[in-house]
Amino acid sequence: MDINKYKVHYDSSFSFKNYPSSENKKSKNDDIKNNVIPKLTDELHTLHLKLHAAEENGILVVLQALDAAGKDEVISYIFSNLSAQGLKTTSFGKPNETERKHDYLWRFHEGLPERGQIGILNRSYYEDVLAPRIHDLVEEKETPDSAEEKNIWHTRYRQINDYERYLTENGFIVIKFFFNMSYEEQRNRLIERMTNPEKNWEFSFNDVKERQYWDDYQAIFKEMLEETSTEYSPWYVLPADDEWHTRQIVTEVMIDTIKQLKPEFPTISDEDKADLDKALDMLKNEK
Repeated sequence: MDINKYKVHYDSSFSFKNYPSSENKKSKNDDIKNNVIPKLTDELHTLHLKLHAAEENGILVVLQALDAAGKDEVISYIFSNLSAQGLKTTSFGKPNETERKHDYLWRFHEGLPERGQIGILNRSYYEDVLAPRIHDLVEEKETPDSAEEKNIWHTRYRQINDYERYLTENGFIVIKFFFNMSYEEQRNRLIERMTNPEKNWEFSFNDVKERQYWDDYQAIFKEMLEETSTEYSPWYVLPADDEWHTRQIVTEVMIDTIKQLKPEFPTISDEDKADLDKALDMLKNEK
């Protein structure tokens, strides 16, 4: 698979016309689920063990989308196969009173991975250029006072780019996935949540409320993807209508990312090898 076709290139304008919500892969769901994903997750699992053992780099994964696009399922079907010790998943809702007293990026430090870990943000700091803009929730004290900045959103895009550059330069790779779901597909998935008793718990009335702002969200998504897909921290736009195809893309991107880091299991020193041999003899000679 050519994963670069899903990458938003930092030096070009963005259009959803170039990133369809479906590649007509639903008919291949069973084949991808049963024959493709298991092999890929095995490969990813091995690479993740090396990443965790080497403790040289960390990877921050950002999952961003509207409701019902498939973020939770990617976590369940792909990332849950990895070693729990080297995995950190954090979900963020609306900021609480304490979080509102800090800068908008402050609370997200909790979700950052350690070296050797993959940290997953199920929703992220990108929420702070989305919902507050849709619902006009920005306070006066948050607006920029520099004439060089176009508006608060332009300022936040710059701040986020700087933040991700800082993480990358310190050995923490930032990979971002945007789930591009169609209007009709979201409708079908929300109806499924409402009518299937086993999925009722996933439904929120706010999902239907936010759907009224679909066009506004799409316009902001376009700007966000164009402004914040950088050479060091790109966005990948997923055809989220094709759920298993989307999971395959995520897995292949993660495999490619870790391979580029070239992690290896640590080798034991001669001194430690001598101590290891002594300990091994001791265990073998136990009565």
